[in-house]
Amino acid sequence: MSSPEIIEEGAEAAKAAKPKSKKKLIIIGAAAGVLLLGGGGGAAFLFSGSSAKAEEAKGAHGAKTEEKSAEGGHGEGAEAGKDAFVDVPAMMVNLRSPDGQTRFLKLHFMIVPGDGVTPDALKEKLPLVLDSFQPFLRELRPEDLAGSAAVFRIKEEMMVRATATLGDGQVKDILIQDLVQQ
Repeated sequence: MSSPEIIEEGAEAAKAAKPKSKKKLIIIGAAAGVLLLGGGGGAAFLFSGSSAKAEEAKGAHGAKTEEKSAEGGHGEGAEAGKDAFVDVPAMMVNLRSPDGQTRFLKLHFMIVPGDGVTPDALKEKLPLVLDSFQPFLRELRPEDLAGSAAVFRIKEEMMVRATATLGDGQVKDILIQDLVQQ
């Protein structure tokens, strides 16, 4: 074989390969476009549907609160407004790390007072509650914060400690606003 024959065979092989690669490119591009449009459309559908439901729920809840206020019955002392929650400033603690690397946990939560407990009374006892949370939070490891059940476990343990510190019925719930691990 001479050199011109080899060049001609290589050129023919290159011409045959180009259409296949263009077809692949078109198929891949079309698939990516479909995925992007489908994902964007799905996200828009989910977000638009949830905001409409939230508005409906907010309107229904507001009507119930107005009815309770008009009746003057149960719920006068602890209205379902912003004052019914005790907002606790964000806490930042060190986590126990087996590799010795420094890791932090930032936690922002709210406490819901129990029936017959005013938020002001709970605010006065807040230093005792935070003091009971510190040892538990500092003993957490990064592995303890992994998974979907981590927030539930932390919330339950905080609830147990708040009840042990303040007594039964003083705290109705703990609402975790932010849980950030660094």
